[in-house]
Amino acid sequence: MSLLERVQVVEGQRRDEDEEQQRIGIELLRAAVGEFLPLDRVALIMAENPERARNEIRAACRRLALRDPWRALDPTVYRDLVEDLISSVFGLGPLEDLIADESITEIMVNGARSVFVERDGRLMPAPVRFESDEQVRALIDRILGPLGRRVDESMPMASARLPQGHRVNAILPPVAIDGPHVTIRSFARRVMSLAELQERGSFDGAVRQFLVWAVRARRSMAVAGGTGSGKTTLLNALSLHIASDERIITIEDAAELKFDEHPHVVRLEARAANAEGAGEVTIRDLVVNALRMRPDRIIVGECRAAEALDMLQAMNTGHDGSLTTLHANSPYEAVDRLVTMVRYAVDLPLDAIEAQIGNAFDLVVQTTRRADGSRCISELASVGFDRERRRCSITPLYRREGADEQGVWLDCPSWVDEVARAGLASEKEVRQWKQHLPMRPSA
Repeated sequence: MSLLERVQVVEGQRRDEDEEQQRIGIELLRAAVGEFLPLDRVALIMAENPERARNEIRAACRRLALRDPWRALDPTVYRDLVEDLISSVFGLGPLEDLIADESITEIMVNGARSVFVERDGRLMPAPVRFESDEQVRALIDRILGPLGRRVDESMPMASARLPQGHRVNAILPPVAIDGPHVTIRSFARRVMSLAELQERGSFDGAVRQFLVWAVRARRSMAVAGGTGSGKTTLLNALSLHIASDERIITIEDAAELKFDEHPHVVRLEARAANAEGAGEVTIRDLVVNALRMRPDRIIVGECRAAEALDMLQAMNTGHDGSLTTLHANSPYEAVDRLVTMVRYAVDLPLDAIEAQIGNAFDLVVQTTRRADGSRCISELASVGFDRERRRCSITPLYRREGADEQGVWLDCPSWVDEVARAGLASEKEVRQWKQHLPMRPSA
């Protein structure tokens, strides 16, 4: 072993020892505070007044600071111990630093055994741990309690949204065999623009220009892709190009969209039933209600089930330019999934459903996460309805096979020619953009 490798091993051992000493210090302080202030009393105070509960713990810690062995500690070390104790009682404990790290997009707690994070699209172990499954369970209760949610053996799964917008899923034994699991999806604090996504290699300038025209020309779009492929990020970026004089209604299962730049946005969020099984408000309920709120555009965060029917009807009754996301591996599969979801709501003939889809959507944008963790637009397809065949028609417009490969334009929708006539671009800009299209053989 080289000298450098030996030094690295020693430094790693030292860090591990420091973390262990810090953990022991917090546990000792917790036990000592419990003699002055029982933690069950803290829980009762926290439910009514969290700030008062924090002050009660700080007051108990100040009393301890005057006693042995605590008064022998360096004041700075003791102060850090107090703050770490408060973080473990009120915050997210070992996950606090991971939540604060904006480069982390997903946190996965696999019981007390391990914690993994996703950074730049890749999974890696996190340098934190829980002492026991009971500590993970306490974390779940601490997250869900203020949100009016709970999990137990009779209801072992729950999804919720943290105040900062992160999405949380918790699942308990006996459904989760190896202990309680928590998954936290972290979202960027600010909206990335299409220009920033282009700089990251998600697409090129021609795709960016096409998407801007599609939004401004009020083309209805479905952004399709797998989990973590960048659907919500792209939807947020597209929202920056919606005219400021339009009224937007967003509808989501858990609010993730950040339309902060637009002056007129109404955000609606579905609600699960309470412990008594009452009070549920579904996405479908919200879509129906949104039609009574004078929307210019309706944006559904994700279509999963019967709400797809109401979304299609909204698009077909004057709400052009609406947007949604859905899980699908290709534009063709996106149509198939929409057909299936509509059938959750009503038993209609296949051609009637495909007519609704073909007339509602103009474009499917397919997002993909590559093996190296990068995200990109892999396909664009135009959607229509073939009246002779009575089927929904999919016309491929653009395809990009690999993350490092250049995308290829295959076709152009007819509405691009209307962009110049509508004053959304000059005729010169449209002509220059069309140079990306394949040469058509002359007659």
